[in-house]
Amino acid sequence: MKITEQDVRRVAELASLALTDEEVVHMAHDMSGILTHIDKLNELDTKDVEPMTQVLYEASDTATLREDIERPSLSNADAVANAPNAGAGYYKVPLVIER
Repeated sequence: MKITEQDVRRVAELASLALTDEEVVHMAHDMSGILTHIDKLNELDTKDVEPMTQVLYEASDTATLREDIERPSLSNADAVANAPNAGAGYYKVPLVIER
């Protein structure tokens, strides 16, 4: 699949990215290369490959995931106590997206 410069410009617009013409050309080439590689991977026959539940080990005693145990945490007031700018129990941050 070929990604056009128009596709890149649309994605950049949606992501609020300002790309130069040179960057658009470069991104279109790179993204097309990625999709070509994915197409090549899709040609592999994986019907007899058993899905894995965990990348490193099977999900058992050797699983690398920790147990999901509730732990004490900060209160909302403690969490925002050292914030440079807070209000109504929330962090206040500067506006970064203007649309």
